[in-house]
Amino acid sequence: MRARLGVLGWPVAHSRSPAMHNAALAHMGIEGWRYQLLPVPPALLEQTVRALPASGFAGANVTIPHKQRALAMADSAGDAALAIGAANTLTFADGGAIAAENTDAPGLLAALGREPRGERALVLGAGGSARAAVWALAQASAREVSIWNRTPGRARALAEELGVRAVSEPVAAELLVNCTSVGLEPGADGDRHGAERELSALGLSFAALGSYETVVDLVYRAGAQTALVQAATAHGARVLDGLEVLVHQGALSLELWTGRKAPLEVMRAAARAA
Repeated sequence: MRARLGVLGWPVAHSRSPAMHNAALAHMGIEGWRYQLLPVPPALLEQTVRALPASGFAGANVTIPHKQRALAMADSAGDAALAIGAANTLTFADGGAIAAENTDAPGLLAALGREPRGERALVLGAGGSARAAVWALAQASAREVSIWNRTPGRARALAEELGVRAVSEPVAAELLVNCTSVGLEPGADGDRHGAERELSALGLSFAALGSYETVVDLVYRAGAQTALVQAATAHGARVLDGLEVLVHQGALSLELWTGRKAPLEVMRAAARAA
């Protein structure tokens, strides 16, 4: 049986999901399956997704900026996706029905390797990934979850919806999770002023990064670390970059589509080598 898989996003050219998933499929001996980029602007999302099942797609991941709309399009959804209000994984039935799930939330906790029970957590952003992170941390018994966003109204709306608090500026916490797209575009590599601008766009400074014991940056880019990762590392924080989270959420998606255990180490190596 042949099947196609892919990742829907705009932009999506930076994604290492194809390398990661295709390496996993080959390792698992699943012949005829192929994972590809699906660059789709928001205006074309619905008609593209509706056409995927007839084009041989078994499923698709969803990334910025489509996660909330993907959930709204689904015919059915898992409890996590419904509670979060966003989906990053779509599965297509033979008749074209769309099932939505969210593997971002369990993927983040799996990448952390622990439950943040009793910890204070700060989430930067208010989009689909931030929704998943906030929900996951709250469900994992974080003592306090705060949301900061460049648009304060969006942070307040999300905080009210998920029962956490919005803050007008980043606050000290044990755990910081960046769910914005800041750092996606190159520009701060070896440039102190560029790094400062990147951190400023997150409401942070180099000195402020000393307030966090663990820093997770969902952003990853080719050839260099983000300014956030560089600064957190310099302060001695435990740092997880976006590739580690990508591997864990991707493995969960692959298991939904294939019904088989995903090879984490193979996926990690492929993602980092891509």
